[in-house]
Order: sequence, then structure tokens, then C-alpha cells
Amino acid sequence: MKTILTLVGGGERDEVVLRTALAAARPLSAHLDCLHAHVPAVLAAHYARVEFATPAAFGKVLQRLETEGNVFSRLATDNVRTFCAGAEIEICDPRGENCVTASFREEENNELERLAHHASQSDLVVMGRAAQKQGLSPYTLESLVRTCGRPILVAATAAPQTLTDTIMVCWKDSASTGGVVTAAAPLLAAARRVVFVSVAKRDAGLADAMGQVARQVAGIDVEVRVLPPAGHHIPEALSAAADECGADLVVMGAYGRSRTREVVFGSRTDALLERIDKPVLLMH
Repeated sequence: MKTILTLVGGGERDEVVLRTALAAARPLSAHLDCLHAHVPAVLAAHYARVEFATPAAFGKVLQRLETEGNVFSRLATDNVRTFCAGAEIEICDPRGENCVTASFREEENNELERLAHHASQSDLVVMGRAAQKQGLSPYTLESLVRTCGRPILVAATAAPQTLTDTIMVCWKDSASTGGVVTAAAPLLAAARRVVFVSVAKRDAGLADAMGQVARQVAGIDVEVRVLPPAGHHIPEALSAAADECGADLVVMGAYGRSRTREVVFGSRTDALLERIDKPVLLMH
């Protein structure tokens, strides 16, 4: 993980997102590629649901959204520069040296395909998890997880001091969890402690499978825990386990169901994100 795409919106959450990205970058001496998606007024209006406004009202809405988009762009630039100055991070092109560097750029198009393209060129993507307020699609997080082919690190409410003291990996099975373990391997290798957790009625070889995947994929030994549901739903059990082990970072596979099944039956990924207020690394 040498390039970390960090999405900044020009809002109050930029500080937490940037500090989360820095916590990931420090043990890896990675470059923070800070990107702001400038949202054109017409596209912002699409997500603002103003299609039933009168022509006169719609024109005023477009003017307001254009003004807001320019303000978000200016604030995003200021937020990155202020953060880098405070953290003593040099703003420059990646140099491959043993230090964290940063850069800032703006994308003039907020289409999900463009954001996914930028994400696919990086090793890790860092963004906020709450509903977008800067005119982006409310499905930005899920769309990027599903399409970009890169791990997505979503920030919590507060900025972490570290991500690599204790990392908890949510285990489902070898096929689905192996991919996210591979993606998170650099962070797992830098961690002081790694805990693999699965929720199941009985072990049935789960503990051995978790330990084997950790050694084969990430080259590390881990603690393994198989937790009984005990009347809880899986997201609740995993949330309790993350609190109990003091996890700085939670790693999990994401959006395993199709989009249609997610709509009909609900998303376990979204349910877990609602319950765990910790940085979470997702991989589809």
C-alpha cells in the first residue's frame, strides 16, 4: 500500500477522514492522494430531488448548488493544506522515500464511474461513511466497494490514534474472507495484535481454517475466536467482539449479496457499519 486515495468533500468530516488516512499511511510510509470531486450543479440537483420544482425555482436551486459546489472546492483545498501543515506532511509528488507525503487534486466530474476509476488506480481508498452532503450520490460508498476492486477504509466518528495496535478480522469463510485478508495484509503485518472472529453455533473447524488463512495469505499468526450467537444478530455480536478486544480497525468482506437482494433482505454490511463506530476496512 503505497498510494492511499483520500476523498475530501470540503465539509466538517474532512479532518477525521484525513487523520484516518494518516493512521493507515504512517506504518506503510504511503502517499496520501487527496481528491475532491467537484459536483456540477446539474448533477447535484439530481440527488437534491428538485425535479418537481417550477422552472423559476429550479433556476434558483441551480445557482445555489453552483455556489455551494465552489465553496466545497475551496474548503476541501484549505482543509488538506491546513491538515498537512499541522501534521508536518510535505505536499509533493510521491517520492518513494521512507516518509508520508501528500498531494491534492480536484476531479471536475462526480460520476461514480470516474470516482471508481480513480479508486482503481490506488492501493487503498479512505472516505467517510455517513450520507454524503456535498452533492455526491448517497450510494457512493457501496458503489466504490462493489466496483473499484480496491479495499475501502471508512472512517469512524472520531479520528484514530493508530490502526495497527489491534486489528479484528470478521470471518465468514475462506473464499470471501481470503480476499479481504490479502488486501489488508500490509496493515495486518504491521499490527501488534490480530484477532480473527467468527459467529457460529459451533466451531466445526472454523478456528483451524482462520489460522490457516492468516498464515498462508498474510504470513502471520493470529488469535482466533468462534463466538456463539447467544440470541444476537451477527452484526451485534461482531460489534460487541470489536469493543471487547479493543480493536483499532475492523476488517471484513462487504456486500456479498446482489444489489437486489440487499434491497429486499437488507445489508449486513450496512448493519455492521451502523453498529461499529470504528474504522472499518471493506473489500468486495
